[in-house]
Amino acid sequence: MNTKHKLLCSAILFYAAQASANELFTLQSSAFADNALMEKKFAGNASNNPNCTGENYSPSLVWNNPPANTQSYALVVHDPEGATGLGVTHLVAYNIAPSSTGFAQNDLRDGKGYTGGRNTPGNLRWHGPCPPPGSGAHHYTFTLIATSLKPTLPEGLTREELFAKLKGHTLAATGLIGRFGQ
Repeated sequence: MNTKHKLLCSAILFYAAQASANELFTLQSSAFADNALMEKKFAGNASNNPNCTGENYSPSLVWNNPPANTQSYALVVHDPEGATGLGVTHLVAYNIAPSSTGFAQNDLRDGKGYTGGRNTPGNLRWHGPCPPPGSGAHHYTFTLIATSLKPTLPEGLTREELFAKLKGHTLAATGLIGRFGQ
């Protein structure tokens, strides 16, 4: 292979890598960077749980470059360290319109723009972090799933029930981690 061919091949590979990197399905928040600490205002606020010391604000989220043919999105927020390693699900949201590109602050708390599934505390909306003191900063994993399903799933599905319904209908997923501790 001569030098011109090598340069041409290198240029093609470079631009192909740039194009695919620019089209990556991503999830971000203006409230916190990936793997950064979330502010206390995003922590839960429940009178029956002394570990819920925040204001239960839900963070703003935005996503880009969804897969072609996305018919709906699902969003799950899960704390794998919660319940002493058994995990706590803080949000199960689905039937999110394919035209949606994110949520404003408190939309998830207020039930705007999605159908609510049942989280671990038993409600259908955002339930902010409530880790016990001394347990370190837990990792709150926000997972956004692009699906081929039209937004017709019934209200109240648990995380596991939602995943069973999504099996065979997922197109791509992207994630973001926020940390919080007392």
